[in-house]
Amino acid sequence: MTEFEGRLLAVGRIAVVVSRYHERITSRLLEGAMVACREAGVPDTDVDVLWVSGAFELGLVVTAAAHSGRYVAIVALGVVIRGETPHFEYVAGETSAALARAATDTLVPVGFGLLTCDTMEQAEARSGGTAGNKGREATEAALRTADLVHQALEE
Repeated sequence: MTEFEGRLLAVGRIAVVVSRYHERITSRLLEGAMVACREAGVPDTDVDVLWVSGAFELGLVVTAAAHSGRYVAIVALGVVIRGETPHFEYVAGETSAALARAATDTLVPVGFGLLTCDTMEQAEARSGGTAGNKGREATEAALRTADLVHQALEE
């Protein structure tokens, strides 16, 4: 039996797609993503940051980036906060599905850094507060998955 495990390594160019909506939160997620890249040895020059208007646009841009062939991994960062209408369910659900499709259709790992929170306080906690930084975690997951795919294809 051969076992593989993704390592936190630089295996090529990555894209970080970031929503401008709730930019106070998403910029903190981006900071966490950049920390993870640097810890993995990814030079800043091998990271492209692509800004989109809102969370819903993440799916399209992540898919386009994955189809470009330029990236070994992509990270999606955004925030959807529950309100008084069903808007939350539509945006969170459709964006999540689009990100999953982008990864499975293109075989490019996509780090899921979409916060789906009930309150702004929860978003703050998950973007570098008491619950850690989900941007960093999503980037680590994408980099480890890219390394795992790389290892498995080399064998």
